[in-house]
Amino acid sequence: MAEQTFISPADGNEVFQAKYIPKQKGPPALDSPSMKAYISTFPSLGRVTSIDHSTSVFTALLEVDEGRANDPWQVSLWHSNGGEWREVPMEPLTKASSQPISLQDSKVTSGLHKIYFTTSLAINLPTSFTIKFRNGPDKSWKWVRDHQGTQDGIVMLKTITSQDAISRDLRDYVEDLNPILQSKNYLSQSPGTTLWSVEVVVEAADGEKSAIKNFKFGIPWGYQKFSRWFALTRIWSPWLAPRHGKARFELDKEAVMCSFLSLTGKHLVLLAISGVEDVMTLFTSVDGAVNLQVRNDSNQQRVAKVLVGLGDDFESANAAVMYHARGIVAAVETATGEQQQEIAALKEGGESTKVWAENWYDGLTYCTWNALGQRLTEEKVLNAVEALAKNKINITNFIIDDNWQSIDYLGHGQFQHGWVEFEAEREAFPSGLKQLVSKIREKHPSIQHIAVWHAILGYWGGLSPDGKLAKSYKTREVVREDAKRRNLPLGGKMTVVDKEDVGKFYDDFYRFLSSCGVDAVKTDAQFMLDTFVSAEARRELISTYLDAWTVSTLRHFSIKAISCMSQTPQILYHSQLPQNRPPILVRNSDDFFPEVPTSHPWHIWTNAHNALFTQHLNVIPDWDMFQTVHDYSGFHAAARCVSGGPIYFTDVPGQHDFDLINQMTGPTPRGKTVIFRPSVVGKALDQYNGYDDDTLLLVGTYHGAAVTGTGIIGFFNVSQRPLSELIPLSKFPGVIEAQFYIVRAHSSGLISRPMQVVDRNALLYISLGVRGYDILSAYPLRGFVDEKKSETTWIANLGLLGKMSGAAAVVDNKITKLEGGRLFIDTNIKALGVLGIYISDLPKRSFQENLLITILGEVLPVHTVSVSKLDEHVLQIDTEKAWKELGLESRWSNEVEVKIYINPIH
Repeated sequence: MAEQTFISPADGNEVFQAKYIPKQKGPPALDSPSMKAYISTFPSLGRVTSIDHSTSVFTALLEVDEGRANDPWQVSLWHSNGGEWREVPMEPLTKASSQPISLQDSKVTSGLHKIYFTTSLAINLPTSFTIKFRNGPDKSWKWVRDHQGTQDGIVMLKTITSQDAISRDLRDYVEDLNPILQSKNYLSQSPGTTLWSVEVVVEAADGEKSAIKNFKFGIPWGYQKFSRWFALTRIWSPWLAPRHGKARFELDKEAVMCSFLSLTGKHLVLLAISGVEDVMTLFTSVDGAVNLQVRNDSNQQRVAKVLVGLGDDFESANAAVMYHARGIVAAVETATGEQQQEIAALKEGGESTKVWAENWYDGLTYCTWNALGQRLTEEKVLNAVEALAKNKINITNFIIDDNWQSIDYLGHGQFQHGWVEFEAEREAFPSGLKQLVSKIREKHPSIQHIAVWHAILGYWGGLSPDGKLAKSYKTREVVREDAKRRNLPLGGKMTVVDKEDVGKFYDDFYRFLSSCGVDAVKTDAQFMLDTFVSAEARRELISTYLDAWTVSTLRHFSIKAISCMSQTPQILYHSQLPQNRPPILVRNSDDFFPEVPTSHPWHIWTNAHNALFTQHLNVIPDWDMFQTVHDYSGFHAAARCVSGGPIYFTDVPGQHDFDLINQMTGPTPRGKTVIFRPSVVGKALDQYNGYDDDTLLLVGTYHGAAVTGTGIIGFFNVSQRPLSELIPLSKFPGVIEAQFYIVRAHSSGLISRPMQVVDRNALLYISLGVRGYDILSAYPLRGFVDEKKSETTWIANLGLLGKMSGAAAVVDNKITKLEGGRLFIDTNIKALGVLGIYISDLPKRSFQENLLITILGEVLPVHTVSVSKLDEHVLQIDTEKAWKELGLESRWSNEVEVKIYINPIH
């Protein structure tokens, strides 16, 4: 399924959106390849769905002012497959049941009148198309491309290709492949994909000077033979960010991965391997071709590697290269045998580790950084804790960010400051770190874990040369290169712990923190390891620090660590890709900047696209903190809820949006406040859409087991004008063709009619203003047939209502049919709240007579159960009110067990 979006100017009257909708006619003949199609539009890349070789259907949306709604509007589709352009008139869709479904409150949509048009068209070859329209037979036609400055759309056909039809010669897919590069075809671990490893020998470093070489790679698919490209680049040393383009490949920064969409709808993904044997490999562009930039820090000749994956869809090709990269990294593991044994033992963990994981990943977290400023004091920290307690915000984790440490304040700015001693800065924290931690726990008992910030080298400027720490460990002097962004004064000399004492340094520090009651760390500035000018320093210190930090955090804090500013290529592969350790939280993008308005949509955009890479690392992506009182607060909150990662907030003490916090969290029976984290990492669903393309950002995630789980999409308007789009049911992650679904919008609570992916009318209309967002969830329906009446009762567990990712509150869900025709729903949810159950024939039932509902075996009071005022098919069960009124206490589990018995209708 596909779309082309045409957005009206600020004062315009018409908004167009064309969507390519397949007409379902069953599977193709066995001797024909299975076909798929989508429209690569400009500015938008379209949607995907299965089709056959027969007639297909376009659906277009025309939005006009209410005063012109009754004009005799006409819409016509023009198309060409490379030859003559042909016209196909489009007919209005007048039946409401055939029109896309709007689940948003009409008060918050565009306010324009919607008119839908459709036409049938046989598509056999890649086809360009555009649309013209007029408001009457005697009026002049207007071309959309002229009216709104868009380019023509493109319908691409692609086959699900048999691997037998794929050439094993990479030169057939990369034009002008450099003959100096050695390519080898491998069996891919990702079904339906083909994989190559490309290698080139790089000479050894010359003493302190690295060997830096550039090699032309080639042009994926060939010059002007790809439609779109996407890359993740190093926007500066610590961070990745996406770049997008069309027919010409041009990068402004070095990239770690690139993907190219061919004109026939296939994907070629390139992944540069770094962090193996002291080699870093990156992509650049030269005259539209891909170029390799290789740095060898080793004193021996090494091999640079690039992986190439070919597939019919991006996710499969991306998985192919990432899976193979895991094997490459595992084969050259550099940690010592002792370290590996300890990591393996710590990975096994136990029940206590599982409890910590639940608290650490899923507990609500407060961070001091933006809230309290950059000169922390004991008084500021305690005031923040008191404000949280006073406002009854029960956080689980508290992060004391930068500026608690004892530093020398020498040089110009924080990047020149060195760390003096383990104890907190004595003037700002006169009681010491241990007393501060004790006071925090005393003032706010719900806080279970307290973390402190530190840089991987101690502080931004390493160690103070004359400080207590520098005198306690063997040190060395290193030279840093200048920062590549913000003109930060990184360059110059700094004192760091030398390789022999790094492990002891971390153990001593973390032992001190543990003695103070600190049980977690946020380790920042990890990119500093990649700023050393000396090849020898990088060779000896990068892996030494990374391995020592990994072992020490696991030894002292289990999984309770946050890795930050660590998206340098060596760290991504050496520390974050290996699967032989528990996953930790890793910052997924550059910072949240509350005072920079333009940064907020870009922040969400960047995280969603970075997740296309980080989803395959052994990490939980952390989308950074945000403030609940802010112009973009809801925007950020929704993004965190679909990210699959933690939720931190950094409110100024006393300035909180309690309703927003409630939409993200819920109370457990034991009094904890938890977030609802989907079981799959959230990521961008349209990999090739550019930031300036004026399309909605779709962040897709999934919760639950395959087939029976819930597909979730967060919608975000990152543009500077209102946008409307049509979204097919097939866009939701995890949906399958044979299943019936209902879709619910968080913003309105409205629910769609039951529909299937194969339904040509399974379309959803979304309209968002500037800074607009919404979250839609697709719930699978279970059908139970009443043989006597030949009727089917459809049921879905909606999770907790009023929560942005309420489907993720469901821990376990079983729906069965008992003897006598009684239906039984047995579900566990992770927090108290209003549980929603969709029952298709609920309007025919009296829930007081036909339903029995228990919580922990106790029958719920009747007044805690009701029918939704928004949808008569939804049963609302207020477990929080029932829990309090029944005086229940949690047992061994921290979950809420609800059982629902539905009697047959007589």
